[in-house]
Amino acid sequence: MEDILFATKSEVLRIVLAGVMVYACLVLLLRISGKRTLSKWNSFDFVVTVAFGSTFATALLSKDVSVAEAVMAFVMLVVLQFVVTWLSVRSAWFRKMVKSKPSIIFMHGRFIEERMKNKRVTRSEVKAAIRSRGHGSVAEIDAVVLETDGSFSIISSHETLPEKSSLEGVEGFTEYINSCPAKAV
Repeated sequence: MEDILFATKSEVLRIVLAGVMVYACLVLLLRISGKRTLSKWNSFDFVVTVAFGSTFATALLSKDVSVAEAVMAFVMLVVLQFVVTWLSVRSAWFRKMVKSKPSIIFMHGRFIEERMKNKRVTRSEVKAAIRSRGHGSVAEIDAVVLETDGSFSIISSHETLPEKSSLEGVEGFTEYINSCPAKAV
């Protein structure tokens, strides 16, 4: 029973030393690898982050994993993350494999129900996102985009001109442009 509540001094010392060393190496690797490693997540970024946590916990608590092995696992994860982001920037095919496409889920005062259902988004979530950006009325909103990281982008009616739209490339863009009311230029 005592083993469950209290570890030996040497076990506690190993956890402290391994924790400090592994943590320092992880921070150093993340700084070296750049901002992209911890940027807004797509599914691959989420997997890498969970793997970081799992590796860190294993390095702290398992006597069978050395600091060098944990650091090598971190290096491997950072290298894989770099390769995936490098390929994503250079290959449209690969980018489609690892990243979803942003989607317009609300436009010109109406919810796009079918797309919301496919993306598992509710009206109340969209309205909450609109309120959180300081808008009191959906009439003020031209479009709401569900971004690849799951966040919402809110486009106000006064911010949009179809011919210079930041929505180009977003799922539903053609439908958006075709339904744009004529604006004086």
